[in-house]
Amino acid sequence: MSGPIFTAIEAKLGRALEPSHLEVINQSHMHSGSGTETHFKVVVVADAFAEMRLVARHRRVNEVLAEEFAAGVHALSIEALTPAQWIARGGEVRPSPPCLGGSKAG
Repeated sequence: MSGPIFTAIEAKLGRALEPSHLEVINQSHMHSGSGTETHFKVVVVADAFAEMRLVARHRRVNEVLAEEFAAGVHALSIEALTPAQWIARGGEVRPSPPCLGGSKAG
């Protein structure tokens, strides 16, 4: 499912980080129902991450997407990897755990 926020996330991360691999996954259906754009997962593989610690990588992605958070993105799962890390794990996107937030917490 791709909408305007999905498209903006993909374009902005592509321009800012010049990734060798980028996946934007709208996971909103797992949280708040279909038709929304509030929960995303991004897998970004970029040379730019080579000299950054994990926290700095996440901060960089969040900085790039500041407008999307202000516009209603509620949650963003980030996998920020170097090309070597991506290859070492077999070029595989790991599945997200089920949502336990909000009314689903028990």
